[in-house]
Amino acid sequence: MNKFGELFSFSTFGESHGKAIGCLIDGVPAGIKIDLDFIQNELDRRKPGLNKYSTSRKESDTVQILSGVFEGRSTGTPIELIIYNEDQKSRDYDNIKEIFRPGHADFTYYKKYGIRDYRGGGRSSARETASRVAAGAVAKLLLKELNIEIKSGICEIGGVKSRQCDFEYVPKSEIYSVDKTMDKSWKELIIEAKKSHDSIGGVAIVKIKNAPVGLGEPIYYKLDSILANAMMSINGVKAVEIGEGFLASSLKGSQNNDQLSSKGFLSNKSGGVLGGISNGDDIDLKVYFKPTPSIFIEQQTIDKDGKEFKYSLSGRHDPCIAIRGSIVAEAMGALVIADMLLLNMNSKLENIKKVYAK
Repeated sequence: MNKFGELFSFSTFGESHGKAIGCLIDGVPAGIKIDLDFIQNELDRRKPGLNKYSTSRKESDTVQILSGVFEGRSTGTPIELIIYNEDQKSRDYDNIKEIFRPGHADFTYYKKYGIRDYRGGGRSSARETASRVAAGAVAKLLLKELNIEIKSGICEIGGVKSRQCDFEYVPKSEIYSVDKTMDKSWKELIIEAKKSHDSIGGVAIVKIKNAPVGLGEPIYYKLDSILANAMMSINGVKAVEIGEGFLASSLKGSQNNDQLSSKGFLSNKSGGVLGGISNGDDIDLKVYFKPTPSIFIEQQTIDKDGKEFKYSLSGRHDPCIAIRGSIVAEAMGALVIADMLLLNMNSKLENIKKVYAK
């Protein structure tokens, strides 16, 4: 499936080394101001080649709107966005035409489809996530109308965790760090891995503020389950925490419960979600990225005939995918909330009457 969402939905198209990538967004309400500069800025945060902490592939990621917008506003019809690839170097992958790279989707895609697009992984490449960021930017334009904010940043690299969380610092950091005191140390860990021809994992934190109470469609389309689904769909993500996450399993109920007062919840261990429905508190997530599987150390693998041998990878790759991945996680969070907003509108008769009653 290449579609995500129910009412506010999007589908993506294109491959890493194809002519273009893009997305088709459906369910966007008419009348939203579509700020192309804002969409481009979001893509610029994710684009490759920004600094030494990301891949050296150079893509401007210039986005074009093909449909669904007239005189700067959404028309209510599908919005199609396209980004042309500019810096494909398919020859970098000539030496892996017949083999499966460890840690990549090469093996599983080939076994499923019987076709091997070796050019940077084809459809399985993280290049596809630029389309998600473009779609997420449109979702953010809807959230902005409702004063809903979503932020992200890096809170852990190589198992070294942050001591504080300051989203105001994130735009000032080359690695989108939420902790000024850890920025230098994390950069050193990334460069150390890069110099040794290896890679390193990391964790992104996502915070959604001002989401209204009531988002989420129990039992099988819960807010937290769809957020987890969205995050796990991102390349390289291996785990997701909401609220206290893993720690909650080691606590007692008296420690984990968010008690209530007349002013609201006294804590937020739930991460803003109870029973699969938003409770009005901040929605907090952590997204765990594995180390980039593309490393330049000799590894053992097999080819399509099952023959064993060792190989060395070439090409241009991120030493830590969590950095740019945090922007993708932020976009996916925005897309989930936009969808949940539309789904929640028919939960009460009074909501329907506001629109249709005369």
